[in-house]
Amino acid sequence: MPVNFLTEPLISFTILLLAIFLVPPLFERLKLPGLVGLLLAGVVLGQNGLNLLNSNSETIKLLSDIGKVYLMFVAGLEIDIEQFRQTKNRSMGFGFLTFLAPLIAGIITGRLFNFSWNSSVLIGSLLASHTLLAYPIISRLGVIGNEAVTVTIGATIFTDTGALLVLAICVGIHGGDFTAFKLFTLLGGLAIYSIVILFGFNKVGKEFFRRTGEEEGNQFLFILLALFLASVGAQVIGVEKIVGAFLAGLAVNGVLGNSPVKEKVEFVGSVLFIPCFFVDMGLLIDIPAFIKTLSSIGLTAAIVVALISSKFVAAFLAKIFYRYNNSEMLTMWSLSLPQVAATLAATLVAYQSLNPAGERLISEDVLNSVIVLMLVTAIMGPIITARVARFLQVTPATDWKTDSLSVWWESQAAVIEQPEKADNRLQQDYPPFIVVVPIYNPLTQRYLLEMAALLARHESGQIMPLAITQAHVNMDDPTLVTALEKSQERLRLALEISQEFDVKASPTIRIDDDVALGISHASREHNASLVVMGWGNTRNFRARLFGSLIDKVFWSSHCPVAVTRLLKSPTEIRRILVPVGDLTRATIGTVRFAQILADANQAEVVLLHVSQRLIPAHQVTHFTSQLSDITNQSKLQVNTDIQTIVGDDIAKVIIEQAQAFDLVVLRSVRYRTAGGLAVSEVTTQIINDLKCSIVMLGEPQSCP
Repeated sequence: MPVNFLTEPLISFTILLLAIFLVPPLFERLKLPGLVGLLLAGVVLGQNGLNLLNSNSETIKLLSDIGKVYLMFVAGLEIDIEQFRQTKNRSMGFGFLTFLAPLIAGIITGRLFNFSWNSSVLIGSLLASHTLLAYPIISRLGVIGNEAVTVTIGATIFTDTGALLVLAICVGIHGGDFTAFKLFTLLGGLAIYSIVILFGFNKVGKEFFRRTGEEEGNQFLFILLALFLASVGAQVIGVEKIVGAFLAGLAVNGVLGNSPVKEKVEFVGSVLFIPCFFVDMGLLIDIPAFIKTLSSIGLTAAIVVALISSKFVAAFLAKIFYRYNNSEMLTMWSLSLPQVAATLAATLVAYQSLNPAGERLISEDVLNSVIVLMLVTAIMGPIITARVARFLQVTPATDWKTDSLSVWWESQAAVIEQPEKADNRLQQDYPPFIVVVPIYNPLTQRYLLEMAALLARHESGQIMPLAITQAHVNMDDPTLVTALEKSQERLRLALEISQEFDVKASPTIRIDDDVALGISHASREHNASLVVMGWGNTRNFRARLFGSLIDKVFWSSHCPVAVTRLLKSPTEIRRILVPVGDLTRATIGTVRFAQILADANQAEVVLLHVSQRLIPAHQVTHFTSQLSDITNQSKLQVNTDIQTIVGDDIAKVIIEQAQAFDLVVLRSVRYRTAGGLAVSEVTTQIINDLKCSIVMLGEPQSCP
């Protein structure tokens, strides 16, 4: 019998994987969002195209449902609870404004087009939430510390929660026979359920993670179980499962932090389940009906205008109440424009919600209009953010001396300048400077050890060459014995190199199941000041799924980690370039690292600030003045110049300038966006295209 493409689950799944694998990268090369490609792939593969996929098939339904709840779960995970706490009053205030104004605008729009009160309120709730699509842009510009940005990020909790609450009520009313008593019961049940999820899951999660320690597999399964238990529990009390998924994301937010498990959870969602949801949204688009909606453009235009204008009104009111400037107001507006995660998930729920008479809560016209709204705002919001956020000002970190390298160097400077005060108390407060050097590859370990020896000699410290050997069940296993012999040989070479630099070395072998944790544990046990390690493969599929060695060490280490790609001996480095985009503690720590290395090697440091063209000259001058003050506060006698270049392509400018340098020192920055949407990173482009040596410095997770 011939196979039916519409009913065979394995074939449907294979076609989905092909679409997810091929389409988003193609659209991103065309400078279009990958999610647009997935929507179009759904249209092409659906009943109006090749008819290879059917949205009513059990496979598509299951994967789309998982993607829908996963999307809301990730939205809850990515909300920065700490940032919300810092400005919770203003975040709640702006959240109320940017929720209420679109809600009212949506209700008015629905009534103007003769929708029922319930459907009109639902349309208003669809406009009330927002997705922080432009978060990577403000991260790259270094303006996350601006209060207006922090307030907008914190407001996401209020808008998403409020929108999902309205959705739950509207769906309940649409189901028929909905009385005031049932409304009271629903709200009471939802309140109790929310408390159980937010506090219960958080407490249980922390206890489970404490007991399981390094068992990332079980921790990953626990997080997935929490997601689906919360989703099923929401359905049990009579509300939509996406409400439970969002609450589960908020609940385990504090449990996961920035751990490798969080990376895995988000990765699985972003590469598989969430794309399936977007493809299914495309399958639901009826091309003739979609064209008809656009030809009678009234409803679509009204919804788009209502969203854009109401979000602007909310940002304008926030400007008045909180005395923000125009740049801050426009940034708040642009950040709250994109309608992706909560909006699309809630729209699909509302469209699929039927009353006893078989009527949908929202019509196909509204579904098509929301898809247009998503496309318009997903493109418009980030573009505006990129143009206006560059004018924001952020006060430089006042506690910059608390980064690990600055603390150490300031202590040493005190000893050098006033040796009579270098008493026992000072020595206890500032233990010896120890540089841990994990070694594995004999071809690259010399340059690593030379870099560590230069730094350690400068700080009158020592190096600790570290060889990690994979553990075996039996300690007399021949494989383990052979591995230990190779480790001892590498450590003998390390000892010889340390003697060349007249630096004390403490070679160490550690047997461990996990290389990254072995490095972090050994560093912590010996109270290391710095870890210097070589470059690894961070781009292959296995590294993305299971977390690369570098990512794991960055996350778990208690001290700064310098990941190096050295093309020449560090002793030959004479010119060091440090790109500076902001004045956070992590960036200033990177500058300090470069200065220490330069002082140890009689090199010069150039701090490069790339200023985009629209930034006012006085703002660039102010930034340069602040940077100069910070560099002058260092007691290191290093030739440090500040260079400002105007250019919109930051990566291109840095790559061009780096041609005249021996080494570029970068800070490690990783960006996320709701839904796992791919975003290009300036750092990644720089690393791929630089032709000189690189050091990428990562601060401990406890450092902002």
